[in-house]
Amino acid sequence: MTEAIKDVAAMHHASRRFMVIGSNSFSGAQFIKYLLQNGHQVLGVSRSAELHDVFLPYKDLAASERFRFAQIDINHQLDELIVLSKEFQPEYVVNFAAQGMVAQSWQTPADWYQTNVVGQVKLHDQLRKLPFLERYVHVSTPEAYGSTDGWIKERFVFAPSTPYAVSRAACDLHLMSFFKAYQFPVVFTRAANVYGPGQQLYRIIPRTLLFARLGRKLKLDGGGHSIRSFIHIDDVADATCRIAIAGTAGDTYHISTKETISIRGLVEQICAVMGIAFDDLAEVVGDRLGKDQAYLLDSEKIRTELDWQDRISLETGIQQTLAWVDDNLDTLKALPADYIHKP
Repeated sequence: MTEAIKDVAAMHHASRRFMVIGSNSFSGAQFIKYLLQNGHQVLGVSRSAELHDVFLPYKDLAASERFRFAQIDINHQLDELIVLSKEFQPEYVVNFAAQGMVAQSWQTPADWYQTNVVGQVKLHDQLRKLPFLERYVHVSTPEAYGSTDGWIKERFVFAPSTPYAVSRAACDLHLMSFFKAYQFPVVFTRAANVYGPGQQLYRIIPRTLLFARLGRKLKLDGGGHSIRSFIHIDDVADATCRIAIAGTAGDTYHISTKETISIRGLVEQICAVMGIAFDDLAEVVGDRLGKDQAYLLDSEKIRTELDWQDRISLETGIQQTLAWVDDNLDTLKALPADYIHKP
């Protein structure tokens, strides 16, 4: 058994301190749930106030003595964040915070560069000075690779095709310079398309399920021919914790299943589950500018080094997400279903 796998095996035997930046994001909120379920202490940080409880699964855990939330915008309140960090002294910082959304990044690209590059560089320049920090997990994106040809292993050869992707690639390169110059203990994650109960309604799986329930038309960009791999958020949370505790500083870890599906195939699968015709739900529209045809992530590294495996099939995950939609339908149909940009 390798030392890394020994660390993984012991990772829930002692309470550890995590600061989760971007705690109101889908992945951030679900990761906090995972940490609290496993006995860890968590400081959650987000620029927005806590969302509706339907998007915050950790609210059900009654673990308030081990969780604290702070509303802080790293672009404008970095000093406050560092004061909090020195008070809480997290062993691990996991950063989900980023200006997301690919298509919208063409409209006001400066907002993406401000948050994903300038704001992050300032944050990292402070974090590298904290003596108690054991690992910094930077949640990156396969968008940095551009469209890939076949399954690819972890690498720092980038070909981003949108302002969003360029901003994320730039930040990754900056962090590698900090690792080399200061031994900043950064590890990178790049996950396939994440989904599950509690996801924002503008993402493809909850949006398709909700629109099907409400009898609304779903716009399918370019006919849905892009190829993706979808991975359940619970599998991603487990992988992220393993990477934080036992990952090798300076390394990147892909988190992905070994299965692929086109977006159209995904919508067709959901239609079959819900007993509706594809043409009754989907409307084909023009493609998004700069959209990648495929990015397929070889995840053998995390499977071998950290003894991780995905456990939740797409079929099961869709059923779980549909149950969440149905259980909260009255609430969800009253909430905005489209992305709302916040500079």
